Amino acid sequence: IMVQPTASLLPQARKTSAVFGAPDGGYVYANRPTYQHRNHRSGISLLTGRQTCTTVPLARKPYAPTPSSGSSSSSSALAASIRCSAASSMPGSFDIPAAPIMIPESPSWKEVDKSICAPKGFSAQGMYGGLRASGNKGDLALVVCDEEAVAGGVFTLNVMCAAPVTYCKEILAKHDTVKAVLINAGQANAATGADGYADSCASAEAVAKALGVSSDKVLLESTGVIGKRIAMDALLESVPTLAANLGTSDADAHRAAVSITTTDLVSKSAALEVSLTNGRTVYVGGIAKGSGMIHPNMATMLGVLTCDAPVEVTLWRAMLKRASQKSFNQITVDGDTSTNDCVIGLASGAAGGSVISDPSSEDARILEAAMTGLLQGLAKSIAWDGEGATVLIQCTVSGADSEDDANKVAKSVVGSSLVKSAVFGHDPNWGRFAAAAGYSGVQYKQEDVRITLGGIPLMEGGQPLQYDAKKASEYLKSKADVHGTVDVEISIGSGPGQGIAWGCDLSYDYVKINAEYT
Repeated sequence: IMVQPTASLLPQARKTSAVFGAPDGGYVYANRPTYQHRNHRSGISLLTGRQTCTTVPLARKPYAPTPSSGSSSSSSALAASIRCSAASSMPGSFDIPAAPIMIPESPSWKEVDKSICAPKGFSAQGMYGGLRASGNKGDLALVVCDEEAVAGGVFTLNVMCAAPVTYCKEILAKHDTVKAVLINAGQANAATGADGYADSCASAEAVAKALGVSSDKVLLESTGVIGKRIAMDALLESVPTLAANLGTSDADAHRAAVSITTTDLVSKSAALEVSLTNGRTVYVGGIAKGSGMIHPNMATMLGVLTCDAPVEVTLWRAMLKRASQKSFNQITVDGDTSTNDCVIGLASGAAGGSVISDPSSEDARILEAAMTGLLQGLAKSIAWDGEGATVLIQCTVSGADSEDDANKVAKSVVGSSLVKSAVFGHDPNWGRFAAAAGYSGVQYKQEDVRITLGGIPLMEGGQPLQYDAKKASEYLKSKADVHGTVDVEISIGSGPGQGIAWGCDLSYDYVKINAEYT
């Protein structure tokens, strides 16, 4: 899938402000490079929905060497400058823009630059190593912690799980901490048998040698064509270069984020500065990839989360699992659960202070909420970038007996092929929303159902309402014109359960992309 640069400008969205004179519920923009959207309907502009967002980074700033977040050491700054100067000539293309990252607002956090490199103690790099079948977009990324980091992982439940998934699960069952994560794009190394597993072990050993650590301190993620073993000659030749050019800048983090993508048209990365109790500040950062074969079950396509808070390992792994369930598990593009779904979380503890070990503590609550918010932002960007998509679909469900029930209904709606097709065709066929909610497996009374589309009431008390079909269709079209967010709200009763899920429409181009994938 080719990204075609244009002379138009992809803006950076900011929250509505009277200073900029933006209309209520809209965004104001700063100039950014853009590209031609894959469905050729229009150039991509930014979301103009009802969702609340923090700053949306859509491209990287020119690099100016700086130390890690919170560091004032001149020697650290000099080291970072040297690393980043060397990294500026990394082989490959990294010029795809960054996705809009729709992170919920909170007084406990604010969005910052440098994604996975924002937390203290982490460095990263990406490069083109020759693993892709065509093109020279980066295809190999490495994330490293200065000291061993507390590690957790959430993985696909697909029985045909990839070799790197099996490898990581084995490592994490034996060890609480790791040093690095290597991610490759081009070959999934799934359904490759014993030889594929041996390739994973050899990949970890190559990283371990380059970093001077043992191979059981290296985790792996792979993405690409299923049934293809990793291009090991290219990978083994590239790893020393990758390890020698680790950096902590926004540019380094961006190269890593780009290098894990496949059919993605945008990279996905973000970071938050988080305020804990007693004036304590920590950082969380993340990168993710995904555009097709998205219907995660316990993870995302691929993701890496970094954090500099000191957290006890059992609590860290539980927090990562819950955050993934409320984010990556609530998105769908096409209903296909990948063989390689994996999100790895690393906590360096470099921010210092007492270890967070009590799950009922205020610090644990704030940190988990920040992790969830960050991962939700990344998850929504994956659905927004769904293959062939023209809009993000957000379904909010209320009145359920439990949060789990509400989430099931919401995901059923955004995952319906008929709903997705109707949205693409700008057809406000709300009966498809009702049907998809009804087969979710959640029990409720028909007479309690209320449905609205973009604030337009369509159904109340289980009864259809008279509505302006032309206005509803224009609402859908207006969102497609700007690659915006279509809001569907469904109430199924008076219970306390609320849930949300995200998907995208189903266009002709989705079929074209996947019919010609290999």
